[in-house]
Amino acid sequence: MTKLLIIVVLVLGVLAIVRLSRVYELTATLRGKREEEITDRDNRMNARFMWLFCILYFGFFLWLLFRYSDRMLPVSASEHGVWTDQLMDVNWIIIFIVFFITNTLLFYFAGRYVFDKNRKAYYLAHNNKLELIWTVIPAIVLIGIIIYGLSIWNRITAHSPEGTAQVELYAKQFDWTARYPGKDGLLGATDYRLINDNNPLGIVTKGSIQTRLMELVVDINATVEKLKNEGEYLPPTQLAELIDHVEKQKRMMRKITNLKVMMEQDIAEKGEASSYAHGSDDVVIKEFHLPVRRDIELVIRSRDVIHSAYIPHLRMQMNAVPGMPTRFHMKPTITTDSMRVVVEDDKFDFVLLCNKICGASHFNMQMPLVVESQTAYETWYAEAMKKPFEGAPVAEVPAAAVAVGDTVFVQTDTSNTAVVVTAVANGSTTH
Repeated sequence: MTKLLIIVVLVLGVLAIVRLSRVYELTATLRGKREEEITDRDNRMNARFMWLFCILYFGFFLWLLFRYSDRMLPVSASEHGVWTDQLMDVNWIIIFIVFFITNTLLFYFAGRYVFDKNRKAYYLAHNNKLELIWTVIPAIVLIGIIIYGLSIWNRITAHSPEGTAQVELYAKQFDWTARYPGKDGLLGATDYRLINDNNPLGIVTKGSIQTRLMELVVDINATVEKLKNEGEYLPPTQLAELIDHVEKQKRMMRKITNLKVMMEQDIAEKGEASSYAHGSDDVVIKEFHLPVRRDIELVIRSRDVIHSAYIPHLRMQMNAVPGMPTRFHMKPTITTDSMRVVVEDDKFDFVLLCNKICGASHFNMQMPLVVESQTAYETWYAEAMKKPFEGAPVAEVPAAAVAVGDTVFVQTDTSNTAVVVTAVANGSTTH
């Protein structure tokens, strides 16, 4: 109710000012004064208002800083965040100095050099010293800021130390999924062609490859069965779509079969050093936990569009780009419980956000982050390890709907045409 009354008072105040200005215009007209005629008295009054506005302007600016200081981010909860905050502070100091000096001079000169018909302004065509001063000084300041910023950036993006724990953050419209390495401490390889309901991240294992091949077999057989039974009744466009779908799925099977061969060869050559040997015990989970004061490398991926992994209280942000994993190395320094004391909020949680407008439900892309002690983290991790990925269950090979080599006759717009749709059996295709 109080806010409503304040708004009403402000609106009425604006209306009163508008009406008073209208009264002033009418009285000026009655006095025979033209609107475009500016007197010395008007100029002096505007000059004094310039000085008054300068005081009010700075006063309101400083009031906003102190009034809403509690809405700003608290102390950084990560090691690199301290560096970025220091860089930001240096930039703010420079901006404030320039802001107050330039605006003070602006309003001072506007009030000091009020129009005087007996005074003529000095015309300065060119001055090398002035040009040099206002070019060199900003250049030196900017060079200093750039060098300082690059030094911070190089520290943030430096290679992670040997043995740094990895955690994957996987973005898709419109949620996040976390993946933790299993007992081997390494994340397994992924491939988008293996993504399905049981394998949302496309982790490469023998089980996930076989299951994906079986899904394609079932899909192809179902489509071939439809072509065999209904092909002569279907319109040409739908018929062409079904035939194209079968060929597309067969190409996908060949690619996944090649992936299987490549995986087996890589494991045979590299053994445990192969990334294909570490996916079966990965933990895929909708929870996000990190240990305090331990180096962590976040591996960030996206399934569909560009997202952005953003944890404001840890001063962390990195784009999630489809088809290209990005990485961010950091070390949390404040636990969730400690930050709740800092912000005086028992319900506070760190939160992982998406900082790109990625679609209609962009606002749903939030996942709480728990930063905890090493002991608490190990307890949580041990519980999460009870449900490793292990690959999707391997189904039995379904029988082909059509025998290998069968020819399916379908109706086209001109005549009965023999369309050879090679059937699939035992997880292989014939060509």
